[in-house]
Amino acid sequence: MKRKIYDDQLIIVTGAAGFIGSNVVHYLNSKGFENLVLVDDFHESVKWKNLVGARYVDFLSKYEVFDWLDEREDDIEAFVHLGANSATTESDGDYLLENNYRFSVRLAEYALHNDHRFIYASSAATYGSGKQGFVDDHDHLDDLRPMNLYGYTKHMFDLWLKRQGALDDVVGLKYFNIFGPGESHKDRMASMVYHMTKKIRLEGKVGLFASSEPEKYADGDQVRDFLYVKDAAAMTCYFLENTEAGGIYNIGMGKTHTWNQLANAVFSAMGKDSHIEYIPMPEDLVRQYQNYTCADMKKFQSVYGKHFAPTELDAACHEYVVNHLLPEFEEQGI
Repeated sequence: MKRKIYDDQLIIVTGAAGFIGSNVVHYLNSKGFENLVLVDDFHESVKWKNLVGARYVDFLSKYEVFDWLDEREDDIEAFVHLGANSATTESDGDYLLENNYRFSVRLAEYALHNDHRFIYASSAATYGSGKQGFVDDHDHLDDLRPMNLYGYTKHMFDLWLKRQGALDDVVGLKYFNIFGPGESHKDRMASMVYHMTKKIRLEGKVGLFASSEPEKYADGDQVRDFLYVKDAAAMTCYFLENTEAGGIYNIGMGKTHTWNQLANAVFSAMGKDSHIEYIPMPEDLVRQYQNYTCADMKKFQSVYGKHFAPTELDAACHEYVVNHLLPEFEEQGI
């Protein structure tokens, strides 16, 4: 018989050292939960820094997680499965298939078989160009056309759950444009807030794509649904509280801001006048660039039961830039 070193059933968090994952860990800690088993792989990444100060009972490599789970079925309450390769530029389809799809299927089978709560990261990338809209309706899943391999592997898992008749027994979260602390290790895939702050520090200006549809959008007025990662973490963990809700939910602010507004918020947070230059969009990008994204949040609000008020863009940018990015870049000599 295995000796238990914890007092309560466990919450397993995969991708725990990553961007959203580490914020979920710190959020749960702030609510008094330390009965966490974290799953991730550090390799040569600096993402281990995201877990400094975190409290948990064990840390596992994803390669050993299924051996560890054996005979611990009764010790586990829930999975928050956020581990994935989230690089939209990743071209190794076999790696993405194994990492984002097959691993997820195996973990979901374990959780569903043992009646564990299973919350996982889908992605807004599954919506593709957005021509079918951004509504988290199960009936339209088969109509979606992702535009990159990452989005496709996430979509595959959504469809697998639907065809197993299991979507209502789990919670899938389609995160939109998330930014905030904990993303420094993502390099090119870090948010534009991160890259803008760095660019302004180095050059005093930022570059934005000129519009590919000038009849609809002025330069820099293409829009996105931006959400602060601390809000994304709180929204994710809500589904640990509400164990009745099931299905796929959008995780976003539910309203749009332009790239110009985002850039101006970063300049303001840094106490600088805005200096924006517009760059012609590469031809190969024009065909797949989204000029508009916005999460339909009615489904989330319907289960949340009261109005969820995410941090406004200017306030989120100010907190992130002033309290996190500027000290980080200062330490790096940038």
